[in-house]
Amino acid sequence: MDEVIAWLNDRIPSSPANEATIVHNDFKLDNIMLDEAAPARVVAVLDWEMRTVGDPLIDVGLLLAYWTMRGSETPSDPNSSLRAITHGPGWLTREEIIDRYESKTGRDLSRIVFYETFARFKVAVVIQQIYFRYAQGQTSDERFRHFDALVKELTQEALALANDSRI
Repeated sequence: MDEVIAWLNDRIPSSPANEATIVHNDFKLDNIMLDEAAPARVVAVLDWEMRTVGDPLIDVGLLLAYWTMRGSETPSDPNSSLRAITHGPGWLTREEIIDRYESKTGRDLSRIVFYETFARFKVAVVIQQIYFRYAQGQTSDERFRHFDALVKELTQEALALANDSRI
């Protein structure tokens, strides 16, 4: 965690104030509703309690952190711990998401690895808090029993992303 924190601190992007937008802070497939007749169309974004105003690439990084691809189930792959339906056929690739976002918004995603590394770190922190509550007996939900291992895996993935990047 300390290495990831240091890497992130050394690379915080500057974001001009005039480019700030509403940021969901938990933008992923389980927080959207799709049109039944046209499933490629989002009709609602749910779960806004963590919203803020800031850099919109925070949401893109989180989306990519959850956007797994076929063949990304191995522990050495930086997409292994956050699994999603997106590894099945018919979903955009991560590169297609980045290209589409850049072309629609005009924003530069050349440093998107910072945002995905931050997203994995952020999710690890949230999972750690849930595990801590379980370990302290504040919740007895057995789904949380092995969240300590998930925290380690997410942190390792964040560090691998950081170390493999060129930013």
